[in-house]
Amino acid sequence: MIIHVAPLDDWLAIPERPYAPKSFVAEGFVHCSPDEPTTLAVVSAYHRETPGPLMALLIDETKLRCPVRLEPAGSAPPPGVAPGTLFPHVYGPIDREAVEGLLEIQRDEEGRGVGFAPWA
Repeated sequence: MIIHVAPLDDWLAIPERPYAPKSFVAEGFVHCSPDEPTTLAVVSAYHRETPGPLMALLIDETKLRCPVRLEPAGSAPPPGVAPGTLFPHVYGPIDREAVEGLLEIQRDEEGRGVGFAPWA
């Protein structure tokens, strides 16, 4: 299971099509994390200002129709993530049937990721 952080509105925008974040066109892959602590570090480093609910897409990478490569962070991993940590990069849109679950990412008053909660 790998995890992708997505604003809820983006995830819900076009439900009949595979999901791709806005960064996909420029970067050529979808950023994912290997586990929950890394996901929270990513939220704290890159999504503090993202408005609205943030979701953790729980992805079964064996159900994706595109390649997944474990690669190092582009420059350095976010604070709190060990150097050398490899991140799953999905080289294509996320097939919705590969998303096994959604959790809402809980954030503190400064926007840092602090936990996960069930999403109804």
